[in-house]
Amino acid sequence: MMIGIGIIIAVLVLATVLFVNMSPQFGGKATEAQKARYTQSENYQEEKFVNTSDVSLDMSFKDMGKSLVAYFKPQANRAPSKDLPVKKIDSLNIAEYKGRTRLIWFGHSAFLLQIDHKTILIDPMFGKVPAPHPVLGSQRFSKELPIAIEKIPEIDAVIISHDHYDHLDYGSIQKLKNKVKMFYTPLGVGVHLQKWGIEEERIMELDWWQESAFEGLNFICTPAQHFSGRGFTDRAKTLWGSWVIQSNTENIFFSGDSGYDSHFKEIGQKYGPFDLAMIECGQYNEMWPEVHMFPEETAQAGLDVQAKQIMPVHWGAFKLAMHSWTDPIERLTKKAKELHVKIIAPRIGELIFLQENATVNDEWWKAYD
Repeated sequence: MMIGIGIIIAVLVLATVLFVNMSPQFGGKATEAQKARYTQSENYQEEKFVNTSDVSLDMSFKDMGKSLVAYFKPQANRAPSKDLPVKKIDSLNIAEYKGRTRLIWFGHSAFLLQIDHKTILIDPMFGKVPAPHPVLGSQRFSKELPIAIEKIPEIDAVIISHDHYDHLDYGSIQKLKNKVKMFYTPLGVGVHLQKWGIEEERIMELDWWQESAFEGLNFICTPAQHFSGRGFTDRAKTLWGSWVIQSNTENIFFSGDSGYDSHFKEIGQKYGPFDLAMIECGQYNEMWPEVHMFPEETAQAGLDVQAKQIMPVHWGAFKLAMHSWTDPIERLTKKAKELHVKIIAPRIGELIFLQENATVNDEWWKAYD
């Protein structure tokens, strides 16, 4: 019996090793020349990227066990009671649009932004499961997207915050890559894109506080307090970040994933005020408070970056933590009222027009508790 168990374990280990080493989903690895370039960054130490504050990324064995038990333990309201509906948009509406700045939320942290006659995708994770294999993750809360990925028209730029699976999806990139002029990423993330067949000249990697002009727009990679990694041995091998997107008339902030810290105030002082800030609000837990904000901190971050209005992201699409799926928006709404922070909370696929100061906040989620 013990021999049989040993054989089963050995087969599972071998299968895991083969899967990790042969599956393209895990991305690429930096060359020695690329690593040498990273050493010019203040955020790169001993062949790893680091946060500005002292952030521990190692969970104790006890906490890891508690986390796994809590994650798989049945609990009410961890997902919507029924499939979330989405508002649809067709490819012509996107391709021919020449109006004022607008955004479309795809759930979680994925957006389509149309600004200054440019079409931009932000963290375009359009897959059904945020994992390297379907059996390793939970299903998306909505069966459909506002538009099928195959029907998305030409894209001027894609902006990526970091390389975690719920933000950088191999399948989505494969379907999008031939439609995109340029990809913008924090340092190191481009190695994955190159592995997946995107030419180096179409990838612009930036360090924190670096800027890049793009056809009348300005993209700025700004700090975040988080980490990176797609496999067992590549934690912190690529940089994570937030982004500032500027036109001649508008200023937008996207937080990516981040714990709460002083960098939000620094970003606000340097680049604020913002017409809109999309700030993470979901997948938090007391066991990892340094790398994901609680909703109350999301509201404070909105004040720190000097946003005229904020939109919670990183919720409404996947179950990646133990809180109820509506906990982020309910707690944020309460705290935002206390701090007099204006929030918008659109349905997936709903058009958001930047200059309307829209209060798209009719508590639609309550119908799906």
